[in-house]
Amino acid sequence: QVQLVESGGGLVQAGGSLRLSCAASGTIFTINAMGWYRQAPGNQRELVAGITNSGRTNYADSVKGRFTISRDNAKNTVVYLQMNSLKPEDTAVYYCHAQRSYQRESWGQGTQVTVSS
Repeated sequence: QVQLVESGGGLVQAGGSLRLSCAASGTIFTINAMGWYRQAPGNQRELVAGITNSGRTNYADSVKGRFTISRDNAKNTVVYLQMNSLKPEDTAVYYCHAQRSYQRESWGQGTQVTVSS
């Protein structure tokens, strides 16, 4: 099993910044990639950004140039999402996700990000 714990959400004004953190524990050797998803009320959960074990990243078009996903190289089990130039439409619950071997997945409990206009 892999456990994911997020932190760093909160309330921020439009144009501001937040950094989310996700710490993985358990059978971390089964993790192939990690990422962040978000879900706003009434919307489906969507991919925000992902990073593979080799460091390859991908982003949703809506956050390119504003958000950066990274990994703590010293602690290969911590992933960050730096969010700059936040917009009200970024308001959502953000979930950490781990893609694991044999098509298994793990999810964090979610952290609320609210951007006021």
